Parts: sequence; C-alpha cells; structure tokens
Amino acid sequence: MNDYRYHYMFTTFDIETFDLEDFKYNSVNITAFRLVDVDDPNVSGVLDQMEKFQPVGQAILNSSGVIQVEPALMYDSVHVFASGLAAMDRSYSLKPANLSCDLEKPWDNGIRLYNFLNSVGINGLTGHIEFKEGKRNNFKLDLLKLKKEKLSKVGHWSPINGINITDPTAFYGTNIKNITLVVMTRESVRCAKTEKLTMLTRQTASDRLTNMYYLKKKERPYVMVKEDKNLTGNARFEGFCIDLLRWIAGQVGFNYEIRLVPDHKYGVFDQETKEWNGIVRELMDKKADLAVASITINYARESVIDFTKPFMNLGIGILFKVPTSQPTRLFSFMNPLAVEIWIYVLAAYMLVSFTLFVMARFSPYEWQNPHPCQIDSDIVENQFSVSNSFWFITGTFLRQGSGLNPKATSTRIVGGIWWFFTLIIISSYTANLAAFLTVERMITPIENAADLAEQTEISYGTLEGGSTMTFFRDSKIGIYQKMWTFMDSKRPSVFVSSYEEGVKRVLEGNYAFLMESTMLDYVVQRDCNLTQIGGLLDSKGYGIATPKGSPWRDKISLAILELQEKGITQILYDKWWKNTGDVCNRDDKSKESKANALGVENIGGVFVVLLCGLALAVIVAILEFCWNSKKNARMDQQTMCSEMAEELRFAMRCHGSRQKPALKRSCAKCSPGATYVPAALDIPNLNGVGESTAMPMIDLKPPALTFDLNT
Repeated sequence: MNDYRYHYMFTTFDIETFDLEDFKYNSVNITAFRLVDVDDPNVSGVLDQMEKFQPVGQAILNSSGVIQVEPALMYDSVHVFASGLAAMDRSYSLKPANLSCDLEKPWDNGIRLYNFLNSVGINGLTGHIEFKEGKRNNFKLDLLKLKKEKLSKVGHWSPINGINITDPTAFYGTNIKNITLVVMTRESVRCAKTEKLTMLTRQTASDRLTNMYYLKKKERPYVMVKEDKNLTGNARFEGFCIDLLRWIAGQVGFNYEIRLVPDHKYGVFDQETKEWNGIVRELMDKKADLAVASITINYARESVIDFTKPFMNLGIGILFKVPTSQPTRLFSFMNPLAVEIWIYVLAAYMLVSFTLFVMARFSPYEWQNPHPCQIDSDIVENQFSVSNSFWFITGTFLRQGSGLNPKATSTRIVGGIWWFFTLIIISSYTANLAAFLTVERMITPIENAADLAEQTEISYGTLEGGSTMTFFRDSKIGIYQKMWTFMDSKRPSVFVSSYEEGVKRVLEGNYAFLMESTMLDYVVQRDCNLTQIGGLLDSKGYGIATPKGSPWRDKISLAILELQEKGITQILYDKWWKNTGDVCNRDDKSKESKANALGVENIGGVFVVLLCGLALAVIVAILEFCWNSKKNARMDQQTMCSEMAEELRFAMRCHGSRQKPALKRSCAKCSPGATYVPAALDIPNLNGVGESTAMPMIDLKPPALTFDLNT
C-alpha cells in the first residue's frame, strides 16, 4: 500500500508536522489541507517571536518550525476576543462587576460583546478572520500534495469559490521514469516490470508460468508466447498488443512486466456469486496496474474499472466454413431469372397474344381484301387468328420473323411494346447467364444472424466469459435474445474456452462461431476454408483497462491518440494481420461466390412498360373501332350505336375465323339503292385439311335482299 496505486486523503490540518520521508519517493498519492499558511510573512513573523520565548515557544513549534493548528486557533481566538472587547470599550463605559459561574443570570453586557465579536475582522495565523451569525466565514484552506521534495501547495479551497487548482501538473505529472507497471493480459498482450507496477496478460494453461506473473491462452495476433524455452521475461511474448505496449511505454515513460491472468478470462460478472472474474477481478483487487489485451470496453466493466480511449474499433461477426460448390443442374439455364420472373414472362406472353387477337378482330384496319386485284370482292380477311397471334408473339420473343405484319395502329403499338419488352428480357437474361457461367455457385445455408436464429440445424456459440457472450446475454433485441436462449440451452455446450477451439469447431462443420471482427479477419486471411457471413452485429472497441481512479488512464489515452494520428496503430495492424507471410492465397473469384438471379426488383419496370403499352393499344383500338363505326353509320344513314352493334356482332360471330362478310355501303352515285351482299359461306374442306374454302356469293341486283344478322 506504499506505491502510486493508492491515494490517501488526510483530514488533519497538521500534515506538515508529520514525517513523510518514507512516502516521498514511492509516488504515493497524499493530499491534505492546511489552515496555517507558513509562507505568509505575517505568520512567519509571529512564529519567529514565539521562538524567542523559551521554553514556552519550543512546546508550541515542532522541529520543522510549523505551528500546529490547535495553538494557532487559540492564538487567533485570543486576538479576536481582545479586538472585540477593545471595540466594545470604545463604545461603552465598562464597569467592573463581580460575576459568578454558579448564578444563572447572564452578564448584562454579554449580548453586546457577542455583537462586537461578530463584527471583528482581522488577519491571524489561520488567515482572515470574520464572523457571520457566530460562525466563521470567508476563510481559506490550502490544498497540499506530496512531492518528492516536500509537501507543496497546489491549490486552495474556500466556502464561496470552492476548489481552485493552481498546479495541475501535481496530479497529472509525467515525471514517472523508472516505474515498472504490472500488465495483465490473456496472451494477447505483452508487458514488463521494472519496479512495482503490473500489467496482466492471458495464455493457455499449458503456457502458464510458474512465477508470480500470469498468462493465458494464445490469441493471435494480440499476444503470443514464443516457442523458444530459453527466453525469459518480456522477451517471451510477441504480438500486436506487445508492440503497442512498447510504443505506449516509450511515449508515457514507464517500464512494464507481463503477467498472465490465472483463470484465463477477460472478466464477466457472475449473476449467482455477484462477483467478477478474469482480468477485471485482478484490476479490482489492485493486483495489476494495466490490462493490455483484446479486452472490450462495455458498460458493465466500465462501472468497476476504467478504460483508456479505444486503440481498435470492431464488432461481432459470424465465422463460418466456406460452403461447398453447387453441382451443375440439368435446368441451370433457368437460373439467371428468378422463378417469379419466368412466371410473369409466361403470363405476359399469354396476355399479349390474346390482346393482339382481340384488337385485331375489332380493328377495322386489320380486315383486308385477300384478293387485292378483285376490287369488288365481298370477302375481307384478318391475318391474326388465334394461332397466328400466338405465333407472331412467339417469333418476336425469340428474335425470329413470323411473316405477319400488323397494319392497324393499335396492333402495331402492341407489337412495338412487345418488341421492347423482349429486348430488355433477352438482354438481361443473356448478361446474367454469362455471370452464372463464369461464377462458381456456392450453397450457403445462412446469410446473416437472422438466418441463424430461424434454424436449429446449425449450432452457433461464442467465447465463454467474453464480451460477445455478455452482449447476447444482456441484449434487449428480440433476435439476439432468441439466439442467446438457443445458445444457453443447447447441450452439449456451444460455448468455447478459446478462439482456437471455436475455429476448430467451425472447420468440423455445422457450427458458426460468433467472434470479434478483428480476430475473425485474422483467421479468415489465414485459412481459405473459412469465411465471414453477413455484416457486423454491433460496434465497440478494445481499450487498455486500469483500476478505478488510476492516474495512468489519461496519460495512456493521450499516447494512444498520438499513435493513431501518426499512423503507428495502422502500421502495427498491417504487420500482424497482413504481412506475416502465412496469409492465405485466396482466389479473388471466390470472394464473389454466386451470381444473383434477376428478380422483380431488377427488371419489374419492363413489365410495367408492357402493361402501359397494352393499355394504350386498347385505347387506340377502341378509337379506331368508334371512328370506323361513325363513318359507316353516316354512310348507312343509321345510328352509330346500331352500327357498332352490327360490327361487334360480326366480330364476335366469326369465332376465330380469319374471314367475314363485308357490308357494302350505300352509294347514291354508284347504284339506285343499297344492296346487301350476304356473307360468303364457309364450306369445310372436303379432305379435312387446311382452312375452310370461301365460296363467293352471286350479286343479286333487283330487288335488294335483306339478311338477318342473327342467323
């Protein structure tokens, strides 16, 4: 208890009369207050006068020439009383009177004297003296701090202004050379010893040292124990944290000695015993001065120990075995498009074909004379039968000709928008097919933490006693609570005692290891059979831990910030993560393990364009139909509604036939009256092959015949 780790606050005002020789050079923190300022010239003058009165003065002053606070207060009280009495005497005529301590009757002038004492204001040995309502106020206490030479004044306190530090370096000084800190770690850090300060590390049980300093299991690349048995002391350790500690020690100015934590744990609060373990316990018990390791800063630990600024930021990742290659399937040519896209394309094919057929039936411009040389032919023909409509759509979809050309504006719009649709679909399919043929397909059973939580076939766990385990245990997020319930109840246990054990279980298969991203990155870069699944589950940092109230925290934090600004931290990271020579030569193509099928979110817009085009074509077809009906109604001198009814009846009556009778419109210049030409008779082919044969009808001139459209 005689070193810098302890801070003593003395309540006595006579600290300067104590012999502190044994504490001056051990950096013990001693703070005290004094009421008598011996550096005040008035005080020193009074003390000089006291020394002249022997032997009385010798009893008041000690060998250091400092007066104790009790005689100083007595001295000041006499002066206050004398000053008050003198002031009262100047104001009133005092007459001597006999007084008795046994009588209850007070002195008649007692209240007056009390009031005069309250009005006294003098400077005594204990500073300025004045009273308010019988209590001393506006006084000052000097703040003292023990240094190697002596107790020095570093500030003062007053009831009105509070504390005022005049020498902050007394509390945050850097004159700490030749101090040895004990550094605790989990074979993930290295530290050293020169005097009596400790840093703790961690290591496996097989690497545990037999002396008073402790190490734990290997946690590459933070702290590692060298294989050479002849090495001793700090030379046995290497790693990222070892190099970082060396830089920090040089910046701050201390020596260090490494110890490994006995129970191989970072530190977790046990809910049953209500006790901490691991490195945290060592720091709480003041068995170590620092803890330099891959120890995570979190709320629970921060409540019992202190942390510096983080020297590395990270999160929780999922380590998983690289999935096996997917075997080639017979129908793998369908992979470039998602299943729903194939279904939508088929539906679009059926819809467009049927729409083309219907609009061709209703559009008057698709009914053409099959014999252009016979101008007076009574037969008109529509090339878009049901089969031809589907054939036209099929041919254009496969980028082949069909021999059919739309003539009406509405059907041309359908054809054009379908060609645009097929252009996008075929181009997208071709481009994505190339990706599927050149990229290796992998079977990945899980993609993220949500996939892990929704299944039970693949086990998953964390490092036992680490911050990752604490994160899931204390999380309020539903998916993480579900994962913790699974891990906590799984038997055999899914928790591992070291990162090496976790990596081994992952390589054995059917196991995912939840670990901190920096360690995950280190492992993945050295084993091509391992990969990271998904992103990070949280964000946190590694920091150097110290006991509560340690003066080293702020000094080391400043050193960490300086190393980060200079790029030293990144250089050390690259040294131990990327430039060690054992990095896996991972194929860059394997990083892109699969090509994704195009879904609705990728090419869904082309379906919208297609539907809009069909809607436009339908509108145009209706306009064509109405315009033609209006023109014919004017020629036939009948209402537009009746004309539209006749046209619709003809279109619907043909039942898919390519031909229909033509209505000869009345013409005053050509004939005396309107003559109706009955429809051509569809005579089935006698051989049963091909289409029906159209037999022309005889033009009967007088009289005009009528034809029942409903027969």
